[in-house]
Amino acid sequence: MEKPYFRKDLLSTLEGKTPARIPVGTFTTAPVLDLMDLSGAARPEADSQPEKMAVLAFSQYANASFETLRYPFDTVVLGEALGCTIDPGTKARTPAVLSGPLDSSSVVPELPADLLERGRIPAVLQATEILREKAGSNLPLIVGMEGPADLATYLCGATRFLKWTIKRPHIITRLVELCTDACILYARECLKRGADVVVIADAVSSPDMISPDAFRSLIKPGMARIPKALGGGKSVLHICGAADSIIYDMAECGFDGLSLEEGIKDLKSAVHTAHEAGAAVIGNVSTSRTLFAGKPEDVKREAFECLQMGVDVLAPGCGLAPETPLKNLKALVEARNEFCGRK
Repeated sequence: MEKPYFRKDLLSTLEGKTPARIPVGTFTTAPVLDLMDLSGAARPEADSQPEKMAVLAFSQYANASFETLRYPFDTVVLGEALGCTIDPGTKARTPAVLSGPLDSSSVVPELPADLLERGRIPAVLQATEILREKAGSNLPLIVGMEGPADLATYLCGATRFLKWTIKRPHIITRLVELCTDACILYARECLKRGADVVVIADAVSSPDMISPDAFRSLIKPGMARIPKALGGGKSVLHICGAADSIIYDMAECGFDGLSLEEGIKDLKSAVHTAHEAGAAVIGNVSTSRTLFAGKPEDVKREAFECLQMGVDVLAPGCGLAPETPLKNLKALVEARNEFCGRK
């Protein structure tokens, strides 16, 4: 396989070392229609069939020149395994939670002993083994999953979750503990099967959703348990929106990297805070304004800005819209090449 340094460079970056070249790829979902058509593996089958999941993940490298293999292509796998009813989606629409087991109950269940055998978790684990064999030691495998707050919201519903953060925080505490345990169990098994990095995506933790104080008191204690529980496996935390007010708290959780969205108001300051805590910064080219709706020259312009601000891995700021043009993904790689070539 060409360019065998991709995996080494990414892992070195997450260890705080200087790589041969700034990595470029994605740590967020990337179910782009162009990649489905080129690879012959499309959702919804690629969301549940290990072989097709692996083919679509590998197409990020083969067809978009990304230096990462990020999968699965949605963030409701754990929710489904814990009893949520799921809309499986279509080729152009990701799976989504329809209802959860706590929609009409406040009794927090125990972690199922057979969690890793439930829902689509076995498919993700099998896809990991397929990808590890295919990628060898050359490409990094990045497995994503919903974080504790997102998962808790799936289980009890967004309205109940937000109300409970104020009126019944003791239930939220127990629920987040359950969800954190589920994340840890699943993440450990993914790493055991061959994944290199676990990405915890937690949109509900954004200050756009809950207050920074609620994040610190209710979510952060569980979130900080995750990196410590992975036995040295690499981990990244992704929180959407204008997360400036909790960047320090995110960094304190101990993840190897922080994936930031374009909603960050002061990227340079966020990079400084993350680096002070020993975390790499991943991002943060706009997925909606630039990668989806822009032209390749727009992608390059914004990518240069991100690189100048000190991001350690050039990547989309959040999950990619299915209709995102492939040429714009390739423009990310071209921008990195040009930026590094100038230095």
